[in-house]
Amino acid sequence: MTVQRIESRTELRHLVQARYPLIAVVSGEEERVEDAVRDIQTRLNQKGTHPRKLLFWSITEGFSGDEQHDITDPIKALNFVVNFDDRGLIVLRDFHPYLKNPMVVRRLRDCHREFKESDKPRNLILLSPTLKVPTELEKELVVVDFSLPDREELRALVADFGAAYRLKHDEEALDRFTEAALGLTYHEASYVLSKSLVRHRDFDIGTILSEKKAIIRKSGLLEYYESDQQFGDVGGLEVLKEWLAKRQNAFTQKARDFGLPVPKGILLIGIPGCGKSLTAKAVGALWQMPLLRLDVGKVFSGLVGSSEENIRKVIQTAEAVAPAVLWLDELEKGFSGVQSSGQSDAGTTARVFGSFITWLQEKESAVFVIATANDVSLMPPELLRKGRFDEIFFVDMPSEAERREIAGIHLTKKKRDPANFDLEAIGRATRGFSGAEIEQAVVSALYDAFFEDAELDTERVERAAREVIPLSMTMKERIDELREWAGTRARSASGQPILRDDDDAPAPESGAQAAVPAGFRGLELEDA
Repeated sequence: MTVQRIESRTELRHLVQARYPLIAVVSGEEERVEDAVRDIQTRLNQKGTHPRKLLFWSITEGFSGDEQHDITDPIKALNFVVNFDDRGLIVLRDFHPYLKNPMVVRRLRDCHREFKESDKPRNLILLSPTLKVPTELEKELVVVDFSLPDREELRALVADFGAAYRLKHDEEALDRFTEAALGLTYHEASYVLSKSLVRHRDFDIGTILSEKKAIIRKSGLLEYYESDQQFGDVGGLEVLKEWLAKRQNAFTQKARDFGLPVPKGILLIGIPGCGKSLTAKAVGALWQMPLLRLDVGKVFSGLVGSSEENIRKVIQTAEAVAPAVLWLDELEKGFSGVQSSGQSDAGTTARVFGSFITWLQEKESAVFVIATANDVSLMPPELLRKGRFDEIFFVDMPSEAERREIAGIHLTKKKRDPANFDLEAIGRATRGFSGAEIEQAVVSALYDAFFEDAELDTERVERAAREVIPLSMTMKERIDELREWAGTRARSASGQPILRDDDDAPAPESGAQAAVPAGFRGLELEDA
C-alpha cells in the first residue's frame, strides 16, 4: 500500500473542513501560514454553506481580523473562544509557552468539548515555531508540521525576481538557483536573492548557500564545513569518485522526472589516513551543496530526554537546508555503546541510534549521508543492513600507481612541480603507506630542505619515507581482519581486489630498518 504525501496547505484545509476542533501548526513562517488560513476561509465562504469569521490573537494585540477585542490575557482569550457563538477560524499566535499552565490546558480541553458538540463549525489553530504537547492534550490536539516552500514556490519567486530586474537565465540556471534556495523560508529566500542582486547584480549560488550556513550555526549541533578541497585533491579511489560523479545531478527535478530516486548515502569503511574524510570534504565542493558535519558526541546531553530531542533537531535542520551532504566522521565511536545502552545509560544511546537509522531507511529528503568508520567490530550490525546506505565502500591502502598520484598532489600543494621529481621512485619508497603518511613524508622532507637551505628533491622525500613506520606494519593483523571482512561485504573504492596478495606491504629494508637504531644496521652476521 502506497501512502500519498499530502501538501501542508491541503492537510490543514482538510482538517478544518473535517471540523477538527484543536489544530497545532508548527512553523516559523507565521505570515505564510496565516495566508494559507485566509485562503481556506475564502474557499469555505465562497461555497456559502458555512461562512466563517477569521480571528487572530496575540498577547500584544488581543483579537484582530473580522472582529476586534482587546483581550491579551491567555485565559481570558480562551474564555472568549469557548463562548464565541459563531462559525469561525481562530488562530492563536505563539501560544506554546502557555501550555505549561494547567488552567490553559484544561480550558483548551473545554474548547475541544464545546466545539465538538456544537452545530456551528469552529476551529482553534495554535500557530507556533515550536510545540511540546502536554500529555492531557495528546488525544485532542492534531499537529501539522507546515512544510517550507516547495520547489514550485521558490522557482516562481526566483523567476519573479529575475523578471523584475531583467535578468536572463535559461531553464537549467533557474533550476540551479531554485535547488540552492531549497530549505529556506519564503522570506529568507527573498532576502538572500536581494542580497545576491546587491552584491553581484545577479543570482549567486555561493551567496544563497551562505544563508543556509547561518541557519546551521543557529542549531548548535551541526557544523557548516567550508572545505577548500577539490575532487582533484583525492588521489586514487577511482571507482568511488566515478560513483559520486554519476550522482552529481541526481538531486535535480530532471532526475525525479526521469524516475531516479534521491540518493541516500554511502558508508566508507577502511584504514585511517586513506582518504575517507577527504572524500567527504570534496563531495560538497563537487556537488555545490552545503557540507554539514555532525559530531555525534554533541547529540548526547546530560538532561533526560534532550539527546532524543537533539537527534530530531539535527534531522530537521539537515532536511531544512536540503539538498545537503551530512558527514558523520568515525561513526562507530559515536554509537559504540548501543548494545549495552540499556545497562549503561538507560537506553538513551539505543533510542538515539534507533531514530537515526529509521530516518536513514525512510528518508525521502535530499540529504546525502556520508558516514566513515575505521573499526567494523564496533559498528552496530543494524547499520550495515541493505537499505540504510546506497553502497558500502572499502578504502584500502593505495596501490603504487595511486601513491605516485598522491605524491604528485601533495608536491603540487607545496608549490613544487611534480615533473621535477621521480614519482616512480617515491611510489616504491612509500610501499605500504597511507595517503596521510605520504603527505607527512613530503612535509618532513620539506622541513629538512628548509633547514639545510636547499631545494626539495626526490632523494629527500625518499629519505623521509625511510624514517616512517607505516600503519600497515604496526596494525598489520587488524588491517588483515578488516580486509577479510570487506572482501565479501563491501565494494572496493579503488577497483583493486580487496583480498589479494599483499605485494604493497612495506619492504623490510624500508620498514624494519626504520625501527633499528642507525648504529646497529648492516651488522656482519656469521653464516648459519
